Amino acid sequence: MASIGLNDRQSFVMLMRYRRTRHAVYLCNYHFVWIPKRRKPVLVGAIKRRLEQLIREIAEEYGWEILALEIKPDHVHLFISVQPFWSPHIVLRRIKGRTSRVLRSEFPELLKLPSLWTRSYFVSTAGQVSSETIQKYIEEQGGKKWKGRIHS
Repeated sequence: MASIGLNDRQSFVMLMRYRRTRHAVYLCNYHFVWIPKRRKPVLVGAIKRRLEQLIREIAEEYGWEILALEIKPDHVHLFISVQPFWSPHIVLRRIKGRTSRVLRSEFPELLKLPSLWTRSYFVSTAGQVSSETIQKYIEEQGGKKWKGRIHS
């Protein structure tokens, strides 16, 4: 992801806000990067536009919030906020599975590839709280010291 300048600081803080449900307050943001099979530069023109539309539809359907989306000819960057019950591999499986199925049916040229996406991906979590803050919070709960360690 690009570095954040002074003008972008407010935007970044807005993106990193806590979300709420009736029983939870959370900030589960994932940065994903994935590529087409053989890193072919096929994500251009109408395919790129349709891919973006599909990713946005899927996110809306599941109640996920897209914080940033960048589609390059040979890879996709997605920064997304999801509810805490969604594990990263399931989020990406939903996105890659549906986009592959739909795009390959709508764009026959993609059938030249054995599959649209590789099975590989990169994921990183992003949030506002450091490991030390979490450990301090846990230690303060109930007045007892927590014996576990949080590794950064």
